[in-house]
Amino acid sequence: MDDRGGSFVAVRRISQGLERGNNTCHSTSAEAVAGSAAWLGRGLSCVCAQRRESDARPSFDLTPVQEECLQRLQSRIDVPYDSSVLDHQEALKALWNAAFPEEELHDLISEQWKEMGWQGKDPSTDFRGGGFISLENLLFFARNFPKSFQDLLQKREGDRSVWEYPFAVAGVNITFMLIQMLDLEAVKPRTLVGATFLKFLAENDLAFDLLYCITFKLMDHEWLTMRASYMDFNVCFLAA
Repeated sequence: MDDRGGSFVAVRRISQGLERGNNTCHSTSAEAVAGSAAWLGRGLSCVCAQRRESDARPSFDLTPVQEECLQRLQSRIDVPYDSSVLDHQEALKALWNAAFPEEELHDLISEQWKEMGWQGKDPSTDFRGGGFISLENLLFFARNFPKSFQDLLQKREGDRSVWEYPFAVAGVNITFMLIQMLDLEAVKPRTLVGATFLKFLAENDLAFDLLYCITFKLMDHEWLTMRASYMDFNVCFLAA
């Protein structure tokens, strides 16, 4: 991704969505940003301006606090989903219960998972790109912003597209693409957008999880605006 292109567009749109939310529910921005998450949008708006060519390869040093927060987030990113780990199994069950509280899950490998938008009956095969953190992100969304989560899961909002994306797989992809966009696997940020994000991560350990929820909402809105098909998912993410 071009450091001066797609990243800035995505963050600018995310920050604008946050500002429009302004502690109220807003169907085209992100109801998930109401209240305590508003700081994220206000701060990210400072990176909207394009950098000069002379700033194309800046170097960003981290404070000890930022370095510690980045390492904690990277430790989450590095954990693959492992279906043999009890905590991972319990997190997956918790996600099902949050998504379908009135429907009992028969097994961790079941055709029921397709109702949530997994590709097959075993969700573990879809976590390869996002790892365990992608499950954590979905579960965070479901527990903290249940209305927005259900609206997206049930495709309740907007004039729905003829082609719909599978909800759960889209969630895993959003985790993966945010990690790439923010360059979170690097020792220190190599882009302005990554450096700006780390400032907010140092203020709130949940910054990545909150940004995930916001991005999911905005991606869905962009999907409908573009009348997209599944092959357009990456384009919708960058346009969100």
